[in-house]
Amino acid sequence: MSRPIFQGILDTIGNTPLVELANMFPGFNSRVFAKMERFNPGGSVKDRSALGMLRSGIREGRLIPGHSVVVESSSGNLAIGIAQICKYFGIDFICVVDAKTTEQNLALLAAYGARVEVVRTPDPVTGEYLAARLARVRELVASVPGAYWPNQYANPLNPRAHHDTMREIAEALDGRVDYLFSPVSTFGTLRGCAEYIGDHALTTTVVAVDAVGSAIFGQPYSPRIIPGHGAAVTPALFDPAAADEVVHVTDLDCVVSCRRMVHHEGILIGGSSGAAVAALEKFREWIPDGSNVVLVFPDGGDRYLGTIYSDQWVGERFGEVSHLWKGDYADPGGARLPAAATSA
Repeated sequence: MSRPIFQGILDTIGNTPLVELANMFPGFNSRVFAKMERFNPGGSVKDRSALGMLRSGIREGRLIPGHSVVVESSSGNLAIGIAQICKYFGIDFICVVDAKTTEQNLALLAAYGARVEVVRTPDPVTGEYLAARLARVRELVASVPGAYWPNQYANPLNPRAHHDTMREIAEALDGRVDYLFSPVSTFGTLRGCAEYIGDHALTTTVVAVDAVGSAIFGQPYSPRIIPGHGAAVTPALFDPAAADEVVHVTDLDCVVSCRRMVHHEGILIGGSSGAAVAALEKFREWIPDGSNVVLVFPDGGDRYLGTIYSDQWVGERFGEVSHLWKGDYADPGGARLPAAATSA
């Protein structure tokens, strides 16, 4: 069977695989699927949002290659998605990051030719960097000629890009998506999926996966370690009606679920993907047998090798917790094998 030839790297954004997780949830009498957004060319679900926001600006003449300068706040996946797209179109990009941004992400931004501004003083009220990053973005937009701010936190094109995410899931399962677990931060992915579900009269229960300590759903704010889900403030795109259920997971929950995914499925997932796995573990007893359950995996684990997958990093923050993910191994045939039996 011949494979399509794409007209440029941006045409490969979307149509990511839906992978069944056969080994991860023993005794769970429903099918579980992962929407693997790491297969986007920039490595995450944020490629979809970045392309939707920037391509619209180009089409409308508000973003002009060779003249405009994109300015955005991001310390992770969206920054990398925008950097790749800007390089493709020949647009300058100023990315406002903070002191918690990993060296790997900074190296990726440098490779794409982005100009990086680092905010080193957090917001005095929350202790988080988001408010300080946004303040710097506003200063740059006011002072840089041709500045264009996509504003992922409030731009309706962010969730609109994820109508396609949900369409792909629904088409793959012939419309039978009983539960969707989506990590939340800007609220773009979950809201876009929920809008598609409503527009097409699907009977899907939407479960928001949030962090303990996140303020999105009104919980008291507290500092978090694992990035990718949760927020210090309620995002402008927040719609409480978009989620039918909310599950909050801890940083340790994320680490354990990520490590267990490697052991049981051979899949290296990112922190917010681990959050989705942990949320299903907490919620599974309320899911009827025979359901189709989909977890959105926003990114892969290659950008977390120095944190989630570092024994030293985990030990310094959580102590000796490896027993939480080590143990019996499930082989692809479904038989439970002792860990020792798999070491030969």
